[in-house]
Parts: sequence; C-alpha cells; structure tokens
Amino acid sequence: MGKYRVGIDLGGTNIKAGVVDEEYRIVGTARCKTGLPRPSGEVLSDMARMAREAVENAGIRMEDVLCVGVGSPGTANPVDGVVEYSCNLDFDHVPVCAEMEKMLGKPVYLENDANAAAFGEALAGAARGSKSCVCITLGTGVGGGIIIDGKIYGGFNFAGAELGHIVIMVDGEPCACGRHGCWEAYASATALIRQTRRAMEAHPESGMWKIAGTLENVDGRTAFDGLRTGDPAAKEVVGNYVKYIACGLVNVINIFQPEVLCIGGGICKEGDTLLKPIEEYIASERYSKYSVNQTRLCVATLGNDAGIIGAAFLSEAGIQELKGKGR
Repeated sequence: MGKYRVGIDLGGTNIKAGVVDEEYRIVGTARCKTGLPRPSGEVLSDMARMAREAVENAGIRMEDVLCVGVGSPGTANPVDGVVEYSCNLDFDHVPVCAEMEKMLGKPVYLENDANAAAFGEALAGAARGSKSCVCITLGTGVGGGIIIDGKIYGGFNFAGAELGHIVIMVDGEPCACGRHGCWEAYASATALIRQTRRAMEAHPESGMWKIAGTLENVDGRTAFDGLRTGDPAAKEVVGNYVKYIACGLVNVINIFQPEVLCIGGGICKEGDTLLKPIEEYIASERYSKYSVNQTRLCVATLGNDAGIIGAAFLSEAGIQELKGKGR
C-alpha cells in the first residue's frame, strides 16, 4: 500500500499539486495556470496531469500513492464527489472525483478549498493538536473553515462555513454574494483597499498619497505604512479595519467557542500592529470573558501549503463515514 498522498489546490488562477508524506511534509510539487474560462473537463485533465507531475518530481511512482484529494472553490459535495456550484470556476455539478479516478486510477476525495486549508492547519499547522478550530483567511474575500472533533464541518448540504457572509453591519456595504453588510465587505483585503482609497480622497493632505502615489497603486499595506508615519487618516482606516475584523472574530468565538481560532492571509504579516488590538477587542467583547478556558488566537503557519496538505489527507476527514451514511 502506498505511503504518500497527493493534494490538489484548485484555484481560479492556479492549479497546485503536492505529494505529501506521512509526516505531512510536501516532497514534490507541480503547478500550472487554471486558464479560465474553459470547459471543466480541460481543468480536470490538467489537475490529473499536475498530480502525475508532482509524483514524478517527488521521485516516486503512482503505485506509491494511496489517494488523491482536491480542494475546490464553491459548494463541494464530499459524499458524491461533485462540485455542485462554483461561480469562480463556472462549475455546475461537475463530477470531480469520478472523472479524476478514471484518469489516475486512485481514490479521489473532494472538499471546499477553505475547509481543506483549515484541515491542513489542524493536522500540521497552527491548530495542530486541537480538537476544534476555526480558520479564517483574510484575502480577496473572507474564507472560513470549521473543524469539530477532528472532522470538517460543512453543514448538511455542504455549503456551510461561509463565515465571510455573516452580517456585521445591517444595510451596509454591498457584497458580491448579494447581501449588504457582510463581514467580507469590511474585513477582506479588498475592503481595506477600498477603505484606504476613500480616506485618501477625503483627505488630500494625507501622507498615504506620498506612499501610494495614485489610488490605483493602493494595496493592503498602504494604510499600515501610513499609520507608522503617524498619519491621522491612515490611523483611522487601520483602527476601523481592525474593529471590523475583530467584530467578526468575536461572533465566531461566541458561536463555536473553538479551542483555536486561526487567522491567515497576507495582512497577517503586519504582526502585532494587527494582532494586539484584535486581541484586546476580543478580550473585551467575547461572551465567554469570565470562563477559565479561552479560545487561543493564532496566525496560520502553513501558508499556501495548508490547502495541499489538508486535501491530501481528506480520506481522514470523516468523508468515509459520510459516504457510508449517504445523504
């Protein structure tokens, strides 16, 4: 029996595959552009090709591989092995597992990409050793993954853990999901850029103009860089942004009371400038402030590897049990 597993992280821009050993180490990788828009069959074919290339780059054979796992954007049904819907990929009930099993001759498992990344952090990253954790990724959107008793929680219809779409501001900013006031519309890197641009337009004297040069050059670092120079407008942007993030995190803690709450994304590189005020806000706002045991807040450690490692070990995520029970 093989002792290696292949994890595939299917994204809107790139397809990344990695061979993972029993110690959760990635020993071989391959990647290519997703090349959207194009038919789902072509995407699946490239996923299988990347899996084979990763195996070759690891210096092993497919006979050494136990199984393959796929983390995909959208509503991924792990029981039937079907991506029921993904707006980013334009997938509509695509039978990922069945098709890839034909191509690779190995059992193939499927999960939502954020869930797979959370599982990776629980297995080998910042949440390793915990029984329950919630992982939040602050990126283009706000992604979420929930692990309860070592199993991925996705809801009865596999569309759960969309934590970015809890509302923190009724009738607030429009969100791509169609609602208004979603956490994602305030706490994502995309939202921070929008907030920074608005502040610069309202404050032509702000030092953020010198930092960015133009509104088009504004990125997730602009306001934080401005804060470090003492710019008042930048200080206000960062202060509000931190509160938006922390408000959503408190909601997550109050709902799940996870042992570990793990946050990731490029914005976490700001370190204590971001984390200390978030910790202070959580300490003052959480419902459980008088409990002896408190949720531990930490930063994700696996980065882009989390999705590959989590996908590779999806056979251990309770999917077998779900398949046995049926829908």
